[in-house]
Amino acid sequence: MQKGPEISIVTPSLNQAGFVERTLVSVLEQQVDVPVEHIVIDGGSTDGSLEILEKHAGNLRYISEPDMGMPDALNKGVTMAKGEIIGWLNSDDMLLPGALQKVVDFFALHPDCLWLYGNCRIIDEQDREIRKWITAYKKRLSGKYSFERLLTENFISQPAVFIRRKAMDAVGQIDIALPTAMDYDLWLRLAKLGHPGYINDDLACFRVHRESISSRNYRKQFKEQYRIHARYDQNRWRLLKHRVKIHLIVFIYGLLEAGHSLFKPGR
Repeated sequence: MQKGPEISIVTPSLNQAGFVERTLVSVLEQQVDVPVEHIVIDGGSTDGSLEILEKHAGNLRYISEPDMGMPDALNKGVTMAKGEIIGWLNSDDMLLPGALQKVVDFFALHPDCLWLYGNCRIIDEQDREIRKWITAYKKRLSGKYSFERLLTENFISQPAVFIRRKAMDAVGQIDIALPTAMDYDLWLRLAKLGHPGYINDDLACFRVHRESISSRNYRKQFKEQYRIHARYDQNRWRLLKHRVKIHLIVFIYGLLEAGHSLFKPGR
């Protein structure tokens, strides 16, 4: 393996024994020509997660201790990280093969780029791709990035975001007062530093399941996103536009939650 800018993947985790091994393997099996470190910050799991982490201890660093939630765990992991590029991968999500090499290549070709994002598939508990229409919608928005568009809708998928260390240092720690939409707040702070790069390729998979934040707390998450928008922008038209979009998205998620036949996942 050649020397180069090391990548650090930070994974916050709590009681995800059903998924975490797939997450770990998706990082371990990356074929990339720079060193990669994987840091798992476990919040004190009691479901067998620690046995899985110990099984893979030779390929990652982990700690397990009580914390104040995902933002706190992420801050711990970023503080520990040594890499020049930081990725955030939750313990129920996965990287796709070749993702990290694409990230390294993009940053090498764009040395002034401080952060980037790619496309992200949505999968179910059995790793089957679902909700392809949402993915297609996000892809369309992703190719037309503007800060104003980001203010009115969070179309950037968190598992497919990678950030230079100096950008993380510049924006500061993740806000521990934001339990559901801390990623959106981070994107807006990063966007103030510079325009993100975009890789028009699938880099990661975001998993939807009953216990995920986006499934259990989606109403709270979208309300939190609106309040975050208001932190950075007081334009009434953009705020109204964001509010209307939230009502529409919450309605659609309600249909998904109810198992409406139009949105049932394909086999």
